[in-house]
Amino acid sequence: MKSSRESTLTPCRMLVIGGGSFGTAIAEVAASNGHQVTLWLRDESQATAINEQHENSRYLPGYALNPAIRATTDSEVAIEEADVIFVSVPSKAFRSVVKSLKLENRGKLLISCTKGIERDSFDLMSEILHQEASGNRIGVISGPNLAKEIVAGVPTATVVASEDHELCEEIQQLLTSESFRVYTNPDRYGVELGGALKNIYAIVAGMASSMGLGENTHSMLITRSLAEMGRFAVQMGANPLTFLGLAGVGDLIATCTSPLSRNFRVGLALGEGKSLEEAEEVLGQVAEGINTLRMVKQQADKMGIVMPIVSGLYEVAFKQRDAWLIARVMLMREQKTDVEFITQRDGKAEK
Repeated sequence: MKSSRESTLTPCRMLVIGGGSFGTAIAEVAASNGHQVTLWLRDESQATAINEQHENSRYLPGYALNPAIRATTDSEVAIEEADVIFVSVPSKAFRSVVKSLKLENRGKLLISCTKGIERDSFDLMSEILHQEASGNRIGVISGPNLAKEIVAGVPTATVVASEDHELCEEIQQLLTSESFRVYTNPDRYGVELGGALKNIYAIVAGMASSMGLGENTHSMLITRSLAEMGRFAVQMGANPLTFLGLAGVGDLIATCTSPLSRNFRVGLALGEGKSLEEAEEVLGQVAEGINTLRMVKQQADKMGIVMPIVSGLYEVAFKQRDAWLIARVMLMREQKTDVEFITQRDGKAEK
């Protein structure tokens, strides 16, 4: 049974752009907190079905939604009425959707919920918002947030990140409830980058599970993935300590251990010997990790960042190499120190 939810602020008007699983989950959280929530999507039939059946049968079948959620395809009215706008569309369509909605100079709280990196530009979603929707206060949400568990009322925590401290506090108060806890972090770039990178490693974890590898292997994989994420993020300008929080290790654990993760399920299919095309067909939804993998591999090679797990998965996914390659890469590469970003001086560890 879902626990009751109560926001600490006066109800406000919220708009969620995107009718996928996570966008719907955020709409459910907000509506259950007593806010006026509109869910915008392109498909008129899907909007009608949500309004009449109070269920997103395409992405969250079997999960009842708060009847106060109103789905619409009328973007202009929805944007004009909203105080807070959450953008939750796939990364490959993010810029085009934001452009088409003409969000510039609206004076809104504009929050990205999308975990991904734009192809070619290597821009994160909040960077796209700054470029295409200036004149708004911008932040991001990320964390171990499996949509089906959120709408089921399972206790969940997330992170809202922005250099705008007041924005973080406002979103924290608007969304926090008995089953949904919101933490804040000023490292927007690190939080957002963690949310994008972990999708790659969830695919590898799914492969390991499909191949029947043990818990020792899974533990090694998750730990070394975290080290690899941190190494890349620091080179990109993020704070490595961010990766010790919910948007780093928290999100990594959730997506590397749960069959609810789309990226994990792609990995399961790859581990069974399916091609990438077959794996994506089985999934039936966008797996952000595949898009992110291409770009991170290219960026890592360009900057000379050592990322053996990324390199191994790239070979398996795009060059049809044996899935066991990743295990061999991890075990045969040069052995170095366990924990990075620690130096030794006078026999004592320093961070």
